[in-house]
Amino acid sequence: MTEPAHQQHSPQIPDKPTVDGLEDKWAAVWREQDTYKFDRERALSLPRDRVFSIDTPPPTASGSLHVGHVFGYTHTDVVARYQRMRGKEVFYPLGWDDNGLPTERRVQNFYGVRGDHSAAYDPDFTPPLRGAEGKSVKAADQVPISRANFIPLCEELTTEDEKAFESLFRRLGVSVDWAQTYRTIDDRSRAVAQEAFLHNLERGEAYQAEAPGLWDVTFQSAVAQAELEARDYPGAFHRVAFHHGDEPVYIETTRPELIPACVALIAHPDDERYQALFGSTVTSPLFGVEIPVLAHRLAEPDKGAGIAMCCTFGDLTDVTWWRELQLPTRSIITRNGRLQGETPAWVAGGPGEQLYAENMATKTVHSARIAVVDALRESGDLDGEPKPTQRKANFYERGEKPLEIVTSRQWYLTNGGRDAELRKALLACAEQIDFHPSFMRSRYTNWVEGLNGDWLISRQRFFGVPFPIWYPLDADGEIDHDHPIAATADTLPVDPATDVPPGYTAEQRGVPGGFVSDPDIMDTWATSSLTPQIVSGWPVAGNAGGRNDDELFAKIFPMDMRPQGHDIIRTWLFATVVRSHLEHDCVPWSDAAINGWILDPDRKKMSKSKGNVVTPEDVLTQHSADAVRYWAASARMGQDAAYEEDQMKVGRRLAMKLLNASKFALSMGEVHGDLAAAVTEPLDLALLAGLRTLVEQATKHFESWDYTRSLELTEEFFWTFCNDYIELVKDRAYGAQGEGAAVSARATLRIALDVQLRLFAPFLPYSTEEVWSWWHEGTVHRASWPLPGECGPSTGDPATLQVLGEALAGIRKAKSDAKLGMRAEVTALTLAAPAGAQHLVHASEGDLRAAGKVTGALRYADADSLQVRDVELVPPPPRQK
Repeated sequence: MTEPAHQQHSPQIPDKPTVDGLEDKWAAVWREQDTYKFDRERALSLPRDRVFSIDTPPPTASGSLHVGHVFGYTHTDVVARYQRMRGKEVFYPLGWDDNGLPTERRVQNFYGVRGDHSAAYDPDFTPPLRGAEGKSVKAADQVPISRANFIPLCEELTTEDEKAFESLFRRLGVSVDWAQTYRTIDDRSRAVAQEAFLHNLERGEAYQAEAPGLWDVTFQSAVAQAELEARDYPGAFHRVAFHHGDEPVYIETTRPELIPACVALIAHPDDERYQALFGSTVTSPLFGVEIPVLAHRLAEPDKGAGIAMCCTFGDLTDVTWWRELQLPTRSIITRNGRLQGETPAWVAGGPGEQLYAENMATKTVHSARIAVVDALRESGDLDGEPKPTQRKANFYERGEKPLEIVTSRQWYLTNGGRDAELRKALLACAEQIDFHPSFMRSRYTNWVEGLNGDWLISRQRFFGVPFPIWYPLDADGEIDHDHPIAATADTLPVDPATDVPPGYTAEQRGVPGGFVSDPDIMDTWATSSLTPQIVSGWPVAGNAGGRNDDELFAKIFPMDMRPQGHDIIRTWLFATVVRSHLEHDCVPWSDAAINGWILDPDRKKMSKSKGNVVTPEDVLTQHSADAVRYWAASARMGQDAAYEEDQMKVGRRLAMKLLNASKFALSMGEVHGDLAAAVTEPLDLALLAGLRTLVEQATKHFESWDYTRSLELTEEFFWTFCNDYIELVKDRAYGAQGEGAAVSARATLRIALDVQLRLFAPFLPYSTEEVWSWWHEGTVHRASWPLPGECGPSTGDPATLQVLGEALAGIRKAKSDAKLGMRAEVTALTLAAPAGAQHLVHASEGDLRAAGKVTGALRYADADSLQVRDVELVPPPPRQK
């Protein structure tokens, strides 16, 4: 809750304020005093609109954070701090996404090991390495170990990474409640993921199918559509002859090694060149397999020869043709990226049997391609030589080799890719979420409209949430996939590899009439898509982790805010909407706040996988947390931003100026009683009128999610406050124009400083807290957000400060042009300006004279714009040593 009143005391100001060391000082205080603790009881007692809940993204716990994380989490924290100062009870948790491929890859390199399902458990195992960070240990050099040995290493390393992450986030000033943390592999997260899956299974939304799917041969795992990345990949076009009687039918292909997997030739139904061939058959070169010639609208007449092989499977178009034309399956590429060792039945006995057995079986795709091209050249079926080209290939976003399409048994979750009604409902969900910026909604809708299949949620890895499923074995020991055995909800989380299904004993594992466990784990998005349920207390049957909270879930779900990057709208955001829609028939949050990327000097996204990241520890130390936060908050929501240390230097200068200007303002002398009533001078009233407008505008922009504009306006006002107002009233505040005028200036300085500190607090938490502590009790971060009515009298004219500032700037320019210091006296000048401006200056002429050292005549003249003319100067006396 916010503090209703700001208790003040006599200022206690350090001799030399500095931003250095503020992180250590105040982070310790906030930790000790639980400054950002979520008050559950208060939240339950408040109306829903007085509680603000944030579905914070859990960073991947694999290695180190980079400045992109600092950027995104600063944006979220600015909103959280603002909402807290608005008097809302802010639910701001943080989790660690510690399961999945990134963690496994880091463990492999760090310890020099790799998981192997066939390896036996070694209770005395010691990893061969500890700390091969930054080095990629070759797969051949990695020691294969059992799943039971591999998982503890994942747990060990992620735990250490998470400690470092927490330390950095605390230093950055991220105001999460550190009592509200979780891991996506902890007991509660696994139970939530498994129970939600069982609900999906019961409702028919989750299903298993043996079907062609994208496969990463390096990671040995299936890959979902959302994880694809199209990249250019070198290849070559081969013009190859199929045979229609005595006539050749030429196709052009970049994958001649798939000729034995060809099941049809496909041309466009309107392509006149192939009308006579439709419905007939051709035979494949080298292998002599008879295949049909068919028509399909996806064939491209202007690409290559206009007629193409359909192989099972070379690309996703092949999958579409295979499915829609009901073609046979003739797969030859296996999960390890090599061709199958056994000669395919349709090749055996034919002219290509020896070629396959001797030169293709068990070979890599690359080696098999060379063998086929050599054979085509020798048989005369290769027309000309291969022509090099760059082809687009699908990669797993973290992979290094093109994906293959392999037929395998996988788990799927309906997502509208094959269900028009569900797709329509999920598109309607986008209209129930306010995207910030609003154009990001199109990223969501474009993705949903382009889906061509359901969400593949199974992965063939080790460290993740296992499917809570077993399968019965028949009397011959064959797996019965059609009758899966599900865990009961009250036993979750379970690990089927070690736990036993209902009605069986451990001795029946793997024996005829017994059972086997499902070997797969869930895609990491299948867990992180449930972060709203994990953090908000969604009740699971067994209350694993002891964090069921029906009342809290009813209060804060759907949540208020989902902050995230625009690159994972198609994965994390969409997947979370899917899970919420299927489980609760509602959207998971009201607002989605989308931040951009951080770009390196070459305008490329910073990411660990690209090796172009900057780690934030040294940056925070060099520039200060406030300076780095200033850089991050200066970038508008949804826009990519360059990594700019110059902008951090501006932020550090701002934080230092806030400290020094505050010291100066608070050193002018005490003010007692009603500060607003003490403000009487025109210039002071003008400042407070401008301050009132600033509060209105800053609040309006925060409410519309444009906090960057709020920062810009506050900063602009602050520099005017420092460079113009303080300089203009300095002499008066010391008593040069009498006690009443001095008290008016001091009261104005106190009011303005108090309000500006609160406006800056979400952005610069350390320097504002430091200044606040000099003369206030409590923390600025639990103080109330300023209201216009707190800005003193509203009778002033803001133009007064603007006009006097321009006049002072004119005097300063005259001194600079004369190459004299600002201490030079002005013995005469003419102020030419419109009548209204003359009136404003005349009313505060004493302040202008004092600030500009005007000791002589100040004449007024009419003009269309303000000008300082005819300035007569006297050099200042030398400074006494």
